[in-house]
Amino acid sequence: MDPVLKDGQPHTYRSGFIPQPVVRFTGQRDAGAQLMDGFLTSFVNVSRVQPIGSLDEYGVILDGWLTVLSRLGFHARHLSIHGTLTPWRRRQVEGITLRFRHLDLTLGDIVLLWNTDHPDRMAVDLGTGLERLAWARTRVSWHSLIFGRFAQMATPPTLDAIRTATLLLGHGIAPAARGAGGITRRVIGAIDPEAARLGVSAMVRAVYDYWALFGALRAPWPEIARVIEGEGEAARSALAA
Repeated sequence: MDPVLKDGQPHTYRSGFIPQPVVRFTGQRDAGAQLMDGFLTSFVNVSRVQPIGSLDEYGVILDGWLTVLSRLGFHARHLSIHGTLTPWRRRQVEGITLRFRHLDLTLGDIVLLWNTDHPDRMAVDLGTGLERLAWARTRVSWHSLIFGRFAQMATPPTLDAIRTATLLLGHGIAPAARGAGGITRRVIGAIDPEAARLGVSAMVRAVYDYWALFGALRAPWPEIARVIEGEGEAARSALAA
């Protein structure tokens, strides 16, 4: 949205409905520092991002999203919208964020954005997590939904780390001492060494197929499994030295 909001250009980098795998370390955690149900380090963010010319368009987009949720089985009487109408500001952009909820579970948010000096430059960013949406719709066990047949084979932190490492390595972000590669190394470091020693190829292949639904990956899954297992072996050797 930067070209529209900040530069006044009539185009955007991307617009419309955008399914995009993301990595975030901001998920809510319990007292034991474990991710709570409904949160992952890597997930598919489904967003609708587009410039608008009036507040009426904002209302139409919100109404359209509520219709989509209704067709997915989320009854309108169980949906609610909450937040504050007090704008926040980040440099030259202001916004209002409202969150939509089904029963007791927050599904995502819709953000109205505008340029502080040129309030006619407006845009909408509506986002939800695909996995969270599926969980709210089915209300099955979170770990079974996300990890399937692997849910009982390793701890949730290890499975979450394998899932995230597969995404990062699949996009060519190799382990390194610093920078983006440092994040990959940190993620792989969260994998239980015993699980890595026994092999991660089956889990990597399953997760790889999932991520590939949302865009081509650069590295093949066998190479990803090899790197994860190699990093684990290097870590074990360092500890034994």
